[in-house]
Amino acid sequence: MSLSYVHPTPDSPWGTYLSQVDRVVPYLGPLARWAETLRRPKRTLIVDIPIELDDGTVAHYEGFRSQHSLTRGPGKGGVRYHPDVTLEEVMALAAWMSIKNAAVNLPYGGAKGGIRVEPKKLSTKELERLTRRYTSEIGIIIGPQQDIPAPDVNTNGQIMAWMMDTYSMNVGATATGVVTGKPIHLGGSLGRVKSTGRGVFVTGREAARRIGLPLDGARVAVQGMGNVGSSAAELFNQSGARIVCAQDHTGTIFNEHGFDLAELMPHLRATGGVAGFKGADAIDNEDFWDVDCDILIPAALEGQINAGRANRIRARLVLEGANGPTLPSADDVLADRGVLVVPDVICNAGGVTVSYFEWVQDFSSFFWTEDEINMRLDKIMVGALKNIWDTADRHRITLRTATFAVACERILTARQERGLYP
Repeated sequence: MSLSYVHPTPDSPWGTYLSQVDRVVPYLGPLARWAETLRRPKRTLIVDIPIELDDGTVAHYEGFRSQHSLTRGPGKGGVRYHPDVTLEEVMALAAWMSIKNAAVNLPYGGAKGGIRVEPKKLSTKELERLTRRYTSEIGIIIGPQQDIPAPDVNTNGQIMAWMMDTYSMNVGATATGVVTGKPIHLGGSLGRVKSTGRGVFVTGREAARRIGLPLDGARVAVQGMGNVGSSAAELFNQSGARIVCAQDHTGTIFNEHGFDLAELMPHLRATGGVAGFKGADAIDNEDFWDVDCDILIPAALEGQINAGRANRIRARLVLEGANGPTLPSADDVLADRGVLVVPDVICNAGGVTVSYFEWVQDFSSFFWTEDEINMRLDKIMVGALKNIWDTADRHRITLRTATFAVACERILTARQERGLYP
């Protein structure tokens, strides 16, 4: 059933999510009577964000915060700044956070936020004013026990510091637990920056082992060389894999022998993209999907792999570092071709898992070492994937449907046990 204020197409983010829910309903048994709650966000807020620009003019931006489910705990999910942010996208991302948090059994519901803005066009002071006004506007529904934002596309530790400070000033007390992904000296956690990429690596390592794919010498192609893609690339490279192709908003580069990451990473930091890297050849962006590789990591934005591209992918293993990169029609193509997909809702859950660690540490004011963080993260990710894989084998379904089955069972069991009020 569609919501009156959203009219999704099958390939839109919300349409994709609804299709994924439809596919899992047959595996929910008696809990299927509650399935409609999965198709409706609990609460969605649209806010106007007026700020004064440096030249004295006033500009207005549209912001969103969607809380899909709060049944298992406070909402949890990032905030993205991007010119293409829409209400429908934020709703879908919030819903995927509900699934992701339940899949790794974190005590959270799902939420997501965003502002439709091109942040690169704003000065640092304008960005701060935007962030603080947005935080004040959504302050009525966020809080350490209500909804905890985190970094996402084009947001970072500095944005989180401004959000935490604004919220704290408005409530009259320092509330470090209102956001995660903060700078270390403001209650952030060690290991948080690379945690999403590390989760992609850990789940990829386990999946590769199960299908008999040695990482030593494996060829890896990465779409999106931001925080997630670059961190995953480094970890795979350290395990002996060759990063042979990389794509970002600046272009696509290829080297069949693999990149020297000791040279590529400084180039990325200096130029902001892969284009112009001397240790590789530039190729057409669409040719990325034809690269002969063993592992493909889409770590950019949603909706990147359609049925046509799925037919061209030559990898044995697809690791979804991004949220919602594969359309349902492409899922079917990849399954028919025997390409294993480790879905976003487990593959990139390392970030929210360490965000949970940060939240716990903030409440106790006791902080763990990075080795402890990584050890705990690896244990949770490996255990969650094993449980999902067992479910997939038992029902003979894809890992994505199995992840949804595990997560939705947990969400709807909690919904059933809590009941309806009033």
